[in-house]
Amino acid sequence: MKAVRFTAWKTFPTIEEVDRPTPGPGEVLLKIAGAGACHSDVAIFEQFDESMGTQLAPAYTLGHENAGWVEEVGAGVTGFTQGDAYLVYGPIGCGACPTCSRGQDTYCYNAATQPYLATGLGRDGGMAEYMTVPARNLVPLGDADPVDAAPLADAGLTPYHAIKNSLPKLAGGGKTALVIGLGGLGQLAVQILKAITGATVIATDMKPEAMAEAERSGAITVPGGDDQVAKIRALSGDQGVDAVFDFVGITPTIKLAQQVVRRQGRITVVGVAGGPTSWDFYTNPYEAELTNTYWGTIEELYEVAALYRAGQIKPSVKRYAMADALQAYHDLHDGKLSGRAVVMPHA
Repeated sequence: MKAVRFTAWKTFPTIEEVDRPTPGPGEVLLKIAGAGACHSDVAIFEQFDESMGTQLAPAYTLGHENAGWVEEVGAGVTGFTQGDAYLVYGPIGCGACPTCSRGQDTYCYNAATQPYLATGLGRDGGMAEYMTVPARNLVPLGDADPVDAAPLADAGLTPYHAIKNSLPKLAGGGKTALVIGLGGLGQLAVQILKAITGATVIATDMKPEAMAEAERSGAITVPGGDDQVAKIRALSGDQGVDAVFDFVGITPTIKLAQQVVRRQGRITVVGVAGGPTSWDFYTNPYEAELTNTYWGTIEELYEVAALYRAGQIKPSVKRYAMADALQAYHDLHDGKLSGRAVVMPHA
């Protein structure tokens, strides 16, 4: 079968012929409907090197945003019907620690001793015709389209987790939320905020087309510029924003968040650009929180899938055939996508 392979550090992936995998005990073989291309993949083959250790070391098949149909099951697996559609929870922890027991494998106590981080992140992922998945990591999609659902495994789950953690700040009337950065995750964050909160959603980005898409989802947009902070604060009644979600994570965007958050508000940095910031007692609004999050829980992915099945959220997707999978990564790298690229191995 064909697969998009990460073969060496600082090396662009290639499409290769590999053997179709066989599901082991407790696993399901999934026929891939769609696999999302993510900036994390680009970081793996373009930025990372041997210093990352063995968990992400090549070679393996990329793709950690996956959905598909059950093809066959391994020993000990019951309750699955061939042809049923599922979304894949990518993180794979030890399965025995407190965080894994509640379905939050991203914060596994024993992550450092695991052979890989997730499907497509050290373990063969979904940029292939077939992949194996622990049966526990499958979330049913019912009759919903699994191709467009694929990005929900990360681009949907990651903002959902950040927003759900911030819900106490958004409960009640007159609340405001700000989304900084309107790529694939930011656009879904706008949709999720509109679906599960009553907050006024403000969104900002440097791209007019990205802001136009956010407006169609119900956000009030503010472009970058010298008066950006003043305009955002004005939309919050000059009190500041209750919950800020930064999907970029560079120093200027974190600084923007700090300038517009209200007293007792919350800033969640979701973007992994790694920008440093400064903090001091006299400039930080009293009791305003600054935190970060990474991915989410499998329970939350069930909730994301429920929103998708109900038509309350829908990723903006550009579809690629397997033959064009490398072009999807080029388009992602070159900033030509406002939504998510999804490769369809069986198109």
